[in-house]
Amino acid sequence: MIYRHHIAPPRAFTQFSHDLIRHPRLSSDAVRLLTWQLSLPEGAREPLSRTAERARIGACAFTRAKRQLKEEGFVHERRVQGPGGHWVTQQLVSNVPLSDAEAVKILARMPVHTPSAAVSPQVSPSPRIPAAGAPTPRPTDGHPRTDPGENTSHRPAEPEPEPKPEPEAEPQPDAAPHAADAPEAARALVAALPRLSPDLRRIPRGMYDELARHVSRWLAAGHTPTDIRTHILRGLPDDGTPVHRPGGLLRYLLRDVPPSPTPSGTAPAAARPSSRLAALRECEGDHVQATLFRPMGDENLCRRCLDSPPPNAGPLDSGTVAHQLKEHV
Repeated sequence: MIYRHHIAPPRAFTQFSHDLIRHPRLSSDAVRLLTWQLSLPEGAREPLSRTAERARIGACAFTRAKRQLKEEGFVHERRVQGPGGHWVTQQLVSNVPLSDAEAVKILARMPVHTPSAAVSPQVSPSPRIPAAGAPTPRPTDGHPRTDPGENTSHRPAEPEPEPKPEPEAEPQPDAAPHAADAPEAARALVAALPRLSPDLRRIPRGMYDELARHVSRWLAAGHTPTDIRTHILRGLPDDGTPVHRPGGLLRYLLRDVPPSPTPSGTAPAAARPSSRLAALRECEGDHVQATLFRPMGDENLCRRCLDSPPPNAGPLDSGTVAHQLKEHV
């Protein structure tokens, strides 16, 4: 059983409604925040956040209590622009719930108070002091000389007029370019390699200059662009193996330059193939591209052609199979 004893305070007291103290949807922090605000003297401008600090209400509890008071109509806020262009937040606290329209009417009669610090009125910017001297246009003719005593200038030298080319005979189709035109022709040939085969579509751009130097050596040795393209096609795999590094494969294929063929189409007697190609032989089987293989004896077919029988061929007798196995071994 609880007993209550009341002594009327002689001063500094505030009357509150029982509905406010016993509100079912307000937490204890919300009721304490509201009663603290209503107990302040007339004319006090203490914001809710300062009241929460004095009442030792934490940040999360203050946010939750303020939201409850605004939802129930005990607290209203609005942003207005005061003197000097400063934006001020007005807060209205009441002991009874108010609607938004009622709160706007009450706040409209309240003066807008600026911060306690002196507010300087907004003024227009002061005129800028121009730099000494007359304005000059920006230089557009390059870099000036850093040293007046220098005999040379940092400006780029003007290119000399190119001499007119002398008339010359038209080159024959697929002829080897001149040594002076080899670098340009090599760059053009390397740029067209991605269209030569799907395996060469992912050549890194950073390897184009290196491949062009290799191609220039081939052109300088007397090889035609067709010879280079044929050599590259022969080095590509024809069994469906993907080429993961086409740039490295081209560097490997173009690293060694074989001697150029004679005009009659036969290699000179003193010319010798490179050591890597000397032991290879071209397969005489049915291939889309020319295929080189390393023979084990005097066979003319690669291992793939030996292992796969020709189409529409009947069963082989034991003598033929033994003969093929013997040649393969």
